[in-house]
Amino acid sequence: MPASATPQALHRFVAGVALLLCCLLGWSPPAWAGVADAPGANLEVSLITYGPGETYWERFGHDAIELRDNVSGEAVSFNYGVFDFDERGFLFNFARGRMHYLMDAAPSDVDQHYYVDVGRSVTRQRLAFTPAQAADLRDFLLWNLRPENVRYEYDYYADNCTTRVRDALDKALGGTLRPQLEARAGNMTFRQQTARLMSQQAWLMLILDLGLGPYADQPLNASQESFLPMVLQTSLRQVKVPDGQGGMRPLVMDEQVLSPNRLAPPPDSAPDLRLPLALAGLIFAALLVLARRYAPTVYALLGSLYLVLAGFVGIALLILWTLTTHHSAWANANLLLFNPLALLLLRAIWRSRRGAQTSRFTDSLIVLQLLAVLAAVLMHLLPGVVQQNQPWLLFALPCWLALAWTLRQRRR
Repeated sequence: MPASATPQALHRFVAGVALLLCCLLGWSPPAWAGVADAPGANLEVSLITYGPGETYWERFGHDAIELRDNVSGEAVSFNYGVFDFDERGFLFNFARGRMHYLMDAAPSDVDQHYYVDVGRSVTRQRLAFTPAQAADLRDFLLWNLRPENVRYEYDYYADNCTTRVRDALDKALGGTLRPQLEARAGNMTFRQQTARLMSQQAWLMLILDLGLGPYADQPLNASQESFLPMVLQTSLRQVKVPDGQGGMRPLVMDEQVLSPNRLAPPPDSAPDLRLPLALAGLIFAALLVLARRYAPTVYALLGSLYLVLAGFVGIALLILWTLTTHHSAWANANLLLFNPLALLLLRAIWRSRRGAQTSRFTDSLIVLQLLAVLAAVLMHLLPGVVQQNQPWLLFALPCWLALAWTLRQRRR
């Protein structure tokens, strides 16, 4: 999710490799020599957070670790959000859930220039790192930038560009960050955050919500929810670290908005999809019933549209569960509502248009599908069931009831 695939990002990656080579070979380019060689006492550590963009892969925001040499004023931003559409087998690997992401580095002004130009907010949080911690962080980031270490297996929620930044900071701080975040409850689930940030692209939001399984509805702590850059930014404000004198001090020393947001901001909460999808299901069911009586061909077309969509959605959900590593889509209860068996009812829909009697096979399929819908409803009512798929239950239930009734009403 949080990622960058722009030409600027690829340019920064090349620049980052150049930085590593310069460090390894002992060269001293003016732009980076200070950060690469400076003692820890001269290094300033900051978290740079970029607000959401307009493209779907930018809706979750982005962030980077900035290291600045206070003596020379030189600054480098390190981030973990580069992917390459032109990578061999990219689309196939993406479909299987095996996405290769890259770390890169670039001068901070180059890294931030793109985000300022497109109107995304840029915020810097200066962090209270000791000289030893700052040097350890710099050494780890340069090690991570080596060609053999630069790639990682991306996961939308558990291992992305922000969780990598969080973990790098935690490592340099000696493990004091993660326990404090884990001790606080998160505000939303993966599903709610996804719907909130994708709400301006409604169709994509609905597709993602339909495809997410129970993994996306588990309660989160602040550490897990900090898979989002803006959440990590907010969470760090409450973190405290030792001050070296037996006390504690805030990790965030100061916060500065380098560039304000000029785009429409995402809502503060996830949209409630229950009423819209319930109304859509009732309207579609009413159209089926009316069309069966007054326009049989329209009825067959509407029924076929629903069955085809339900069948192919079921195939997609089944593939995601059994053949990919997209674990956020596994064990999706929506398979009970939309499944490949729906395709077997297509012939019955067109036969019923002419008043033909349904076969025993069709009757069995109808009963089986209604039992599946009933099971989905009962599963949702049972205690301990995590998946929050009420909107799709409210949509599918009237549709299947209308299809079952109209098919049975076609008996002579």
